[in-house]
Amino acid sequence: MRIASSVLTMAFVCLAGIVLAQRGPKPPKIIYPEFAFDSLTAREQLKRGKGTIKGIAFTKPKNNFGVKPLLAERIYATNTKIVLFPVTPYFDAWLALRRKKEGKHTYVYMSDEAFRFRLETTTDSYGNFTFTEMKPGRYFLQAIIGWSTSHSRNVYTGSGYSGYGRTDYYTPEYYSVGHSDRVEEFVEIKESGEVVSIKLH
Repeated sequence: MRIASSVLTMAFVCLAGIVLAQRGPKPPKIIYPEFAFDSLTAREQLKRGKGTIKGIAFTKPKNNFGVKPLLAERIYATNTKIVLFPVTPYFDAWLALRRKKEGKHTYVYMSDEAFRFRLETTTDSYGNFTFTEMKPGRYFLQAIIGWSTSHSRNVYTGSGYSGYGRTDYYTPEYYSVGHSDRVEEFVEIKESGEVVSIKLH
């Protein structure tokens, strides 16, 4: 009986290990604002007006302390999507929740209905973008800028022997590391026909 019990226990432990391995890493938690979205307010703010928002989107590489130096070279958002949201009470609730709760394993999303009320444009090769026919009001602009850095390392390729002993040989190997930065900015058109210029970085 003891042998049978031990075998059963081992089988249970192995099975539990397999189940845990299949589960993998814990999936991220997704939360939404507990705030009613008013589509009429968002729709009204996105009606056509006479204002213009002109901007340039870029980022900068961070140093070893995670800071973007002021004098660092700009990385322009080439052919990158720029998204514009009207700043409504729902948006304020979403942003406040994101600032409070978003982290490594938690994402704060808008409702599908709220996300539909947005405008989009694409930058040119130098990061320039424009939103035309905008009404007076506050807006929030966002973009994800992808870029990469080049690196090299020496890879061992073999050894040779002579009367002086062993010599190891290395060959440089080049590779790239991908990065992505989320850049965001508020902008306000105060009067009809105004042209507002911003830097999205």
